[in-house]
Amino acid sequence: MRIGVLTSGGDAPGMNACIRAVVRAALASGDQVFGIYDGYRGLIEGKLVEFTRKDVSEILSKGGTILGTARLPEFKYEAVRKLAVDKLKKYDIDALVCIGGDGTYTGALRLHEMGIKTIGVPGTIDNDIASSDYTIGFSTALNTACEAIDKLRDTSSSHQRCSIIEVMGRHCGDLALYSGLCCGAEYIITNETGLDKEKLLKSLKENRLNGRRHAIVVISENLTDVYQLAKDVEEYSGYECRATVLGYIQRGGNPTPEDRLLAARLGKYAVDLLQEGISGVAVGVVDGKLKSTPIEEALTMVNEPNVELNKLVQKIS
Repeated sequence: MRIGVLTSGGDAPGMNACIRAVVRAALASGDQVFGIYDGYRGLIEGKLVEFTRKDVSEILSKGGTILGTARLPEFKYEAVRKLAVDKLKKYDIDALVCIGGDGTYTGALRLHEMGIKTIGVPGTIDNDIASSDYTIGFSTALNTACEAIDKLRDTSSSHQRCSIIEVMGRHCGDLALYSGLCCGAEYIITNETGLDKEKLLKSLKENRLNGRRHAIVVISENLTDVYQLAKDVEEYSGYECRATVLGYIQRGGNPTPEDRLLAARLGKYAVDLLQEGISGVAVGVVDGKLKSTPIEEALTMVNEPNVELNKLVQKIS
């Protein structure tokens, strides 16, 4: 086979480890592999290079993606996708491994419907692909968030402040939930819990009156203006309050061992499925075991709130 591999959408630590696994697993089986630079946009522009083992040497521990990534909203149009199909035919490429999030999956599904063999691999720090328990990049982003929150707690405690820390997560609150629990945050606000501003303000004021020297609030992005919330907390509770948006530092850094291992397992599994003639599925890990799910189904699945961890928050925060 001649297999193409691309990364699309937001970058995530561990993508390089997955690229490496795809390339080496395919080459070990006698297949050829082509790296496609800059996602679906690069595919249309013909940015394809045949890869050898040497091309993916020393990338296992690197963050980001050596293939680069780009967003291409126009890919929703059939005429644009036809350009991609024509380019794949020009290079005699039989199949694609597409690493990314839901936008990447949508592109892979549309190409599958046009006769191209595709496999989706979950690469996103948000952990918002419900067909897999964990996505490539989540572990590293969680570590980064925890390091930052721990440091902010030090200064928050010293100055008797309330620190409001916004983490990424878009429509999935896992980064806030996991990092808040790991760092002992007093309050964790996610997309699933929603923000009850009045309740938060009253609780923080009560804590201040009871002599608690500081407080940590971890909140998912896009729920509110955290800078305005910090002003409201300071005015109402008596705490001096600061807001910190961790932002894109959560995307960077060397992938954790967990992300490297997950990437290796999923990359090889994607190649295995293609060699079996399977297409149009997303790979993942569920209860520790490799699993494939039709991409169309994966895109409609909803991340269920982690009941166990949310109960833990209520008990020990």
